[in-house]
Amino acid sequence: MFYDIAVIGAGASGLMLASLIKSKKVCIIDSNNEIGAKIKVSGGSKCNITNKYLKPSNFLGDSEFISEVLSKFDNDDLLHFLNSNNLFPKVNPKIIKGTYFCNSSSEVINMFKRLISRHTLMLDTTVKSLKEINDTFEIETSRGKINSKKIIVASGGISFANLGASDIGYKIAQQFGHTVNKAIPALVGFTVQKEQFWFKFLSGLSLPVIIEVNDKKLEGNMLFAHKGFSGPAVLNASLYWQKGKLSIDFLPNKKINTYLKSGKNISTLLPLPKRFVKEFLNSISLEDKPLNLLNSDEIKKLNRLKKYEFAPAGNFGFSKAEVTKGGVETSGVDVSTMESKLKKNLYFIGEVLDVTGELGGYNFQWAFSSAYVCAGNLTEKIQ
Repeated sequence: MFYDIAVIGAGASGLMLASLIKSKKVCIIDSNNEIGAKIKVSGGSKCNITNKYLKPSNFLGDSEFISEVLSKFDNDDLLHFLNSNNLFPKVNPKIIKGTYFCNSSSEVINMFKRLISRHTLMLDTTVKSLKEINDTFEIETSRGKINSKKIIVASGGISFANLGASDIGYKIAQQFGHTVNKAIPALVGFTVQKEQFWFKFLSGLSLPVIIEVNDKKLEGNMLFAHKGFSGPAVLNASLYWQKGKLSIDFLPNKKINTYLKSGKNISTLLPLPKRFVKEFLNSISLEDKPLNLLNSDEIKKLNRLKKYEFAPAGNFGFSKAEVTKGGVETSGVDVSTMESKLKKNLYFIGEVLDVTGELGGYNFQWAFSSAYVCAGNLTEKIQ
């Protein structure tokens, strides 16, 4: 079977691309038995679809490349697109400031089902290889071979293998000479070293913090877990952490000095859960006593609440990571079309590229924005 366009991946970017193409000769290939597997589980099944405060600085990657793509299809454009299809996301800042959520992930998936109904879907189908034959591409799949004039790689990263994630996009890119930067789990919790084992005794406890990592300040909740620590602020910190130390402020927007004249015990006065304070004090070998009785060395120890520096042991890995950082280097992709600079008629969109957003709807926005840019170019060439 011959198609004008073959889209590898039925996630957010692939579905958006296909929904914007009017040609009937489009084939969408995905290893799952339903489209939008990752959309389905996103945002607690309510799909955190974009963010009110969208900026290129919310992404890790080439800022100029990111900025140009977002300028062509930003959060307002996405909301207009969704509204025109009877979806009306609303801001719910409880987890991350400015995040838009839909009523359910299912409504997003159903929207795309309607919009791509004209196209051919090949689900439960894996892509085995891709080769070029006489200015067209031959795709070998688990269900046979198909041919296409253009290939859109929208296969995402390698997080969530149980949702069909694979490295096929990276392999295709490398096959045609693209640099693929190392894939690393991102938006993921951290494991801890021996000195922070006290975190594990607080499993299930959540509190607001500010985390500093590589000149980034990330505000939000931290969740203590049996394996280490997680939560929105931590997931965002994982995007920028490589190796070495990070710093946590357990008393954001408060100063230790304002409490030092009190005759109350530390665990009683500080606006933190007693359970946390007692484990923290034990970890730094500081007695829980009246704050006005602390000597200068003890005050210095207590101030670690404002700047608790340590190096995580690692992270929870790809199986727990919401996204993958790394991927196809954007220097090899035309920012105005998303077409490969090395192979004509080969395109890369979404998470497969080395662009990763913070938690809070940014990665869906990137998927939709990059797909929009690509679709605009394809539409011009096909019509």
